[in-house]
Amino acid sequence: MTVTDLLSYEDALASYDPVMGLEVHVELGTRTKMFCGCSTELGAEPNSQVCPTCLGLPGALPVVNEIGIESAVKIGLALNCEIATWCRFARKNYFYPDMPKNFQTSQYDEPIAFNGYLDVQLEDGEVFRVQIERAHMEEDTGKSTHIGGATGRIHGASHSLLDYNRAGIPLIEIVTKPIEGAGARAPEVARAYVAELRELIKALGVSEARMEMGQMRCDVNLSLRPHGREKFGTRSETKNVNSLRSVERSARFEIQRHAAVLSSGGTIVQETRHFHEEDGSTTSGRIKEEAEDYRYFPEPDLVPVAPAPEWVEQLRAGLPELPLARRKRLKQEWGISDFEMQSALNAGAIDLITATIDEGADAASARKWWMGELARHANETGAELAELAITPAQVARVAALVAAGDLNDKLARQVIEGVLAGEGDPDQVVEKRGLKVVSDDSALGAAVDQAIADNAAVAEKIRGGNLAAAGALIGAVMKLTRGQADAKRVRELVLEKLQG
Repeated sequence: MTVTDLLSYEDALASYDPVMGLEVHVELGTRTKMFCGCSTELGAEPNSQVCPTCLGLPGALPVVNEIGIESAVKIGLALNCEIATWCRFARKNYFYPDMPKNFQTSQYDEPIAFNGYLDVQLEDGEVFRVQIERAHMEEDTGKSTHIGGATGRIHGASHSLLDYNRAGIPLIEIVTKPIEGAGARAPEVARAYVAELRELIKALGVSEARMEMGQMRCDVNLSLRPHGREKFGTRSETKNVNSLRSVERSARFEIQRHAAVLSSGGTIVQETRHFHEEDGSTTSGRIKEEAEDYRYFPEPDLVPVAPAPEWVEQLRAGLPELPLARRKRLKQEWGISDFEMQSALNAGAIDLITATIDEGADAASARKWWMGELARHANETGAELAELAITPAQVARVAALVAAGDLNDKLARQVIEGVLAGEGDPDQVVEKRGLKVVSDDSALGAAVDQAIADNAAVAEKIRGGNLAAAGALIGAVMKLTRGQADAKRVRELVLEKLQG
């Protein structure tokens, strides 16, 4: 099926209700792997961070990572889950080249956290509750690099390279219950859920959750059912979607694809699918296995995990303020709308704005510079806001110089430009570039006299009582002073000279 074969989104929703299930894998930020002492540091030479345990060699026995369990409990608590008083690991059996043991150590019917929920806020402020089925512990696979094909996938490749450094890195898989009732907003709900989950994971400090680096990825399960029917349709699973935008696009595409197949009398195949960033489409991967195909059985080499209730309560008491509650508080403190807060969230600016306020800036100024000039620069360069070569303290200093009247907005933008270019702190850039506002009456008076002489007709209008014309003379003075004049004082001097 091509993109042009899709049913329109409106026609799809006119006949069918979408039902989603989202499975999010989060790589934990532990120093060592889940069941051995190998390093998890990124960027090492291929196959240099492996040992007999994570390679599955005979006689090597696993030992569970304590911080991995602690992180899993924290995630479960933050997701309003029940925490198991006793649970076990299981072997999930399947052959795949990037699984050196030929099974994955995971959890099956006894997850560490279950039966929770996460409230997510949509663009218009509506809050949608996503029910959580489970959050369970497991290990990541190795990395396959397919060589010789046009797409980078195994189909058409001449050979593949395997790197087992990632095999065994701790993962938490968070699985939702079927998400019903979202209707036409289902793709938006999917995006908002993954975005909120990412913010929660980062707030807990258990992972950086950088989707572009594979530290967090989402499998989007989707099915359609005709309006009024209770039974779910056959689902497809789009695997390893690694950006918020792609989560939304893949859900939207699958709604349109399923609807086109069903409305033409076809049958949906239960399968995994690949998402294509270039056009937002998905293509078939493999027939989707059922749980029984994996022959789960309890892991005989690991003892059960039994978190003590007292320890769980200690972790609960130590949880940070969670993202949605924090945003509601900050929205009130900053005096902004839901839309403005959502924009700051989407830009990754909330922590930066908060840190700038902590450095002494007022909320309006901090938001203004991060969401204005700095967001523009980030968009132009393709960088994240947090990656820009400027700190919250430096932004706060720029705001302070503006508040003191030493800079106007135009000069402040030049100072920010200099800081980003590596010319030093704001005060150093001001000094090197000679950017301070000119407020000395003698210097300004000369510029005002020149502007009046150059614009005699405008001056006559002001003498005749047309005060609005003063703007033209102020602009002329700003031009003569290279934008460094104090505009308020210039206006006062113009009116004094022409009406005094």
